[in-house]
Amino acid sequence: MHDELGRTLVALCLVFVPLSLLSIGGGAAILADIEHQAVTVQGWTTQREFADLFAISRAAPGPGTMLSALIGWKVAGWAGAVTATLALYAPSSLLAYGASRLWGRWRGSSWHAAVELGLAPIAVGLVLSGGLAVLQVAPGGPVLWAAAIAATAVLLRWPQVNALALLVAGGALFGLAGALGLW
Repeated sequence: MHDELGRTLVALCLVFVPLSLLSIGGGAAILADIEHQAVTVQGWTTQREFADLFAISRAAPGPGTMLSALIGWKVAGWAGAVTATLALYAPSSLLAYGASRLWGRWRGSSWHAAVELGLAPIAVGLVLSGGLAVLQVAPGGPVLWAAAIAATAVLLRWPQVNALALLVAGGALFGLAGALGLW
C-alpha cells in the first residue's frame, strides 16, 4: 500500500514539476499538457472527469491551476493534493523569484528586450493550446465550440464586456440547446 502511494506521489511530481517550469504565460499555458498527462499518459482521469475537475477548479476561488490539486486528490487523497500542488507551484515560484532578481540588473539591454518580445507569442500559443485542449475534452460538441468562438469574437471586438454577461449568455445558449435536444 505504501509503495503504491509512494509511486503515485513520485508520478505526480514527475508530471507537475516540469509543467511548473514550462508555465510561461500562466497556468492556462499548461492546460493542454495537464490534460494529456492526466488522461492519456497516466490514466488518472477520463476525459469527462478531467472536464469536470477543470470546471470545479475554475468555479472555486483561487487560481485555475488548482486543477493540479484536484487531480492529485483524485489519485492519492490528501497526500496527492498536497504533492501535486507543491510540485506545480514551488519550482516555478522559486525560478520566478531568482529570475526576477537577475532580470532587473539587465533591464534596458538589447537582449533583455528581445527575450521579452520572443516570450510573448510563445505564451499566447501555450494559452491557446490549453483552451483548445479543454474544448476537445469537454462535452457539448458543436454548441460548445460555437459558444467559445462567439465569446472570443465578442471579447476581441468589445474587450470591456463584462465576463459575467458572457457566462449568462453561455448558460442561456446551453439551456436552449438542451431544450431543443441539440446538446
